[in-house]
Amino acid sequence: MNQKTILIVDDEAPIRDMLRVALEMAEYHVIEAEDAKQAHAIIVDAQPDLVLLDWMMPGTSGIELARRLKRDDLTQQVPIIMLTAKGEEDNKIQGLEVGADDYITKPFSPRELVARLKAVLRRTQAVKPSEPIHVDGLCLDPISHRVTINNKAVQIGPTEYRLLEFFLTHQERVYSRSQLLDHVWGSNVYVEERTVDVHIRRLRKALTLEDHDRYIQTVRGAGYRFSNNVSVATE
Repeated sequence: MNQKTILIVDDEAPIRDMLRVALEMAEYHVIEAEDAKQAHAIIVDAQPDLVLLDWMMPGTSGIELARRLKRDDLTQQVPIIMLTAKGEEDNKIQGLEVGADDYITKPFSPRELVARLKAVLRRTQAVKPSEPIHVDGLCLDPISHRVTINNKAVQIGPTEYRLLEFFLTHQERVYSRSQLLDHVWGSNVYVEERTVDVHIRRLRKALTLEDHDRYIQTVRGAGYRFSNNVSVATE
């Protein structure tokens, strides 16, 4: 059984402890954050299966974090359950309108929490790439972590593999160097943006077989994209 990872976001340590115990007893893997900034970095890096998010926190509120996550196509599929003492109907509607998948009002029982969490996971379980991705003879197999071009093996490093996987699952969209650093390297890894250029060059070199490197396009002043529309001008 694939153990699900749940991120608890709450500024009160006793509440995090109570939630962690309940979830670990239900055999979930639990990670914690005490504020929205820390939570966002963890979501980018660890990609939890679900976020338990407190509404009221110092600094950026839970509702603002939820809004930010749902606006970003790279995090918008992460299920969110809002936890709050706010029980009024307007607050519930506001939470659901920004994209929360459920809403639990404190106090609540651990059994209720686990039951609601299971229901949300069943409803929203994202289909992660498990099938090979094919583009014009290029094939990336996420199960075996192999890349081939017309059935010929491509020698590719782990960072270049992650970069290619990201591009193949987000085709035709331009990403800046900082966005690529966040989503491929992780927001907690402090490296210079020029690192992206180095790995883009390595990725292109790995894909030179039958000119597949032409799909990794530089968009001047903006960043990079993967596109099979090779008529688009690049620099």
